[in-house]
Amino acid sequence: MTFLFKGPKLGPAILVTAAFIGPGSVVSAMIAGANFGFALLWAFVFSVIATIILQEMAARLGIVTQQGLGENIRQAIKNPLLKFFAVLLVVAAIVIGNSAYQGGNISGASLGLTSLLVPLGLEQSLAQILLPIVIGFCAFLLLISGSYKIVEKGLIFLVILMSLAFLVTFILVKPDFSELFSGLFIPQIPDGATLTVIALIGTTVVPYNLFLHAASAKEKWHSPEQLGEARRDLYIAIPLGGLISIAILSTAATAFFKQQIEIHGAADLAPALQPIFGDWATVFMSTGLFAAGISSAVTAPLAAAFALSGILNLKNKMSDKSFKLIWIIILIIGTFVASSGYKPINIIWFAQVANGLLLPIITIFLLLMMNTKKLGQYKNTWLQNTLGFIVLVVTLLLSGRSLLSAFA
Repeated sequence: MTFLFKGPKLGPAILVTAAFIGPGSVVSAMIAGANFGFALLWAFVFSVIATIILQEMAARLGIVTQQGLGENIRQAIKNPLLKFFAVLLVVAAIVIGNSAYQGGNISGASLGLTSLLVPLGLEQSLAQILLPIVIGFCAFLLLISGSYKIVEKGLIFLVILMSLAFLVTFILVKPDFSELFSGLFIPQIPDGATLTVIALIGTTVVPYNLFLHAASAKEKWHSPEQLGEARRDLYIAIPLGGLISIAILSTAATAFFKQQIEIHGAADLAPALQPIFGDWATVFMSTGLFAAGISSAVTAPLAAAFALSGILNLKNKMSDKSFKLIWIIILIIGTFVASSGYKPINIIWFAQVANGLLLPIITIFLLLMMNTKKLGQYKNTWLQNTLGFIVLVVTLLLSGRSLLSAFA
């Protein structure tokens, strides 16, 4: 794996990949494959393209202005009342949303470890309490260093581990490649699959990653002349995330489609593979779920800290006390939710509403700021604006889905 570190250098975009391949996206992909076979693979192709379009803008904004997305939003709104409501919306969405999702990230990582350790003698009840705390502490150790480079390298390792685990599982189940390529390149929406398609896109195109990428890109690169390197980073890391998602959905399509095996959540994934494909498939799936959970458990608090530091006009260096305090609070809440076994229905409801409102708003802000004189020659071209507008329409559909599911 040396080439990943010294050849095409992976950087901030790998944080985006680590963030969107979490337990929630793993479960969404597995359920899509189990219910609809390979038919919805094309949604990931669209998702990767849409993510690259928006994340390239976020990275370009961060590098050219040397400010994160939060700072740019705060400075772009001049009306005090509008600024207050914009700040309130972002803060509420980031704190409530990331805290709720952080509980899911840590729970998913602990479920992966549970599938590996319980057969070795660890009691199930003890695992449910102890493992989330252990995983939360591991995320704490990685973040407390205050070094962007250490966090970046740690996440690169976890993404490589996750990639290998899910790709090996994919190989072990021996999918039908003719059906796979048909699903990739022939868009179709089977009966009852509309919300699943939107959910698959929604697990990849997320507002938190725009904050994370803009802030981390300015940490890594300090001159517009380095935009080429930032784009190469993006073109490697995001398709890698898409490849992982495709492997997960294809594994489920092969293992569970037409097999009358129901998948309701992350806890069902690894055990369901064991009777059909043996112990090794279970081991690799459990390892992948663990890596997905812990990598997202690192990036969610980090994204929250970058977003809130920018929008609240706080120092946004990883070594600053205010920055550390934000991610520590998110991490503690997520660890508590995961270890208590409490299902935060109301919190998740609010997170859905906040995320549904935030995604198109942030996309609009991003498109507006990518056309300001502040960016000079680096502002959006007509093609970038057109592509961005198409993605905005999709984010509005995602918002409608989030709000409908929240109020249903």
